[in-house]
Amino acid sequence: MGKEAVVNEEFFINKLNEAKVTFERALDCKHTEFDDLYPYMLEHPQFFWYKRYVAWSQLLTIVGLCEELSFPWKEQFSAQQVGYLEQRVMSAKVLDFWFEKNDSKEHAQR
Repeated sequence: MGKEAVVNEEFFINKLNEAKVTFERALDCKHTEFDDLYPYMLEHPQFFWYKRYVAWSQLLTIVGLCEELSFPWKEQFSAQQVGYLEQRVMSAKVLDFWFEKNDSKEHAQR
């Protein structure tokens, strides 16, 4: 693998981890960039649903790119989380059981 390919893989894996943390922060109702982009939405009950949907979409997009480029994205997630990402649907099950072991980077920082 050439130097450029290694740099690209590292870049995408870093972006994947950033997207994972953003999604997990959205699940925990913590501050994300979305809050800064749409501060007027904080007062609306549907805000956290939109915030989670945006974070999930971003995560799926980066997973899809990693998949197309044959970058090893699955190592960044538990087997259960990989299953959710492969199903692509952000169901109540994903929302309720994403943190099955509280093994996320965000939760590790508590």
